[in-house]
Amino acid sequence: MSKTIVYEVCVAFGDCDPAGIVFFPNFSRWMDASSLNFFVKCGVPTWRELVKTTGIIGTPLLEINTRFNQPAVYGETLQIHTSVEEWRDKVFIQKHVIKRGDDLICEGRETRAFCIRRPENPDRIKAIAVPEDIRILCS
Repeated sequence: MSKTIVYEVCVAFGDCDPAGIVFFPNFSRWMDASSLNFFVKCGVPTWRELVKTTGIIGTPLLEINTRFNQPAVYGETLQIHTSVEEWRDKVFIQKHVIKRGDDLICEGRETRAFCIRRPENPDRIKAIAVPEDIRILCS
């Protein structure tokens, strides 16, 4: 079972559309930030450090799915509960549950992979097996 890490976001005026509700792409932006925060809070070295020691450049997004339950508006504080729902050989599924207190705002799932630069072509990247030490830190 994965740890669950909570990342807070204060909804700014610029996060909202003309109707005064959070513009939907901002949820993806916040889930992306919460994904990185998850690894940092679990004790995984920063991507900048990992690239030096392991060649891992980060965890690019391969697929995303978001289901919205109710709107959020300017001035509210949201909590993003992030965990790894499933570890696979080269990818993992990260789950984000976004709440306002006890109210469920939306849920998102991201498929991500740990990637390195291709030795034969550093302009390209490739997925590698999920590092066991990182999996252990996040469990």
